[in-house]
Amino acid sequence: MNRLAGKTALITGAARGIGAAIAEAFVAEGAFVIISDINAETGAARAAALGENAHFMRHDATDEAQWAAVMAAIVAGHGGLDVLVNNAGSLMTRTLFMDWDDALYDRVMNLNVRAVITASQAAVPFMQTRGGGAIINLGSIAGNNGGGPGSGLYASAKAFVHNVTRHMASDLAKLSIRVNAIAPGVIGTPFHDLTPADRMEAMRNQVPMQRIGTPEDCAGPIVFLASNRMSGYMTGQILHVNGGQMMPA
Repeated sequence: MNRLAGKTALITGAARGIGAAIAEAFVAEGAFVIISDINAETGAARAAALGENAHFMRHDATDEAQWAAVMAAIVAGHGGLDVLVNNAGSLMTRTLFMDWDDALYDRVMNLNVRAVITASQAAVPFMQTRGGGAIINLGSIAGNNGGGPGSGLYASAKAFVHNVTRHMASDLAKLSIRVNAIAPGVIGTPFHDLTPADRMEAMRNQVPMQRIGTPEDCAGPIVFLASNRMSGYMTGQILHVNGGQMMPA
């Protein structure tokens, strides 16, 4: 429907799962999409499948030194950036509280928190050259409920993402940059490769809609948040995409 026609978008962690669904939806809406991912083979195949309006860049979102090169390449090819989707994230491992250590803390926070900040700081100057833009962060239902067994660090990181989204929205509004987030519930992606089948079934039973979500369930809300035509007066919001599993006031 061309709701993102003429826009250049960067999506981190877009080789598979939710990120891949977002990339497909953005291309269908007329955007040029840069798929950023550490997995070169899968990411390149994803971009090739989407055609001439998608390009793959191998990139570790946690490596601050790489961001300057990434943004320079985007600006050289497209003159600026309109949309950033901070999708890259991972549970890493299920570890109970008493087994947390500094190494695990750093791994989880670097990917789920620090990368969001670094990517956004790198993108903002090049959104300004376009007269503004949209940043969409990926939160989680875990950021509200503390997460399931062994996922406390991830849940805490996502709570940080929810709050930093609100702060960024307030701070960047003067630059005409809108910042919002979605908080997915249980979505059927490789993220849940670490989740036992009985745990997945228990979570499905907690969802009023009685099904596990799909990556495509998340892509639509992100298109909405990326489009000035559809959400131009929205910033600092967390959209909960969870089949009714949690209904915050």
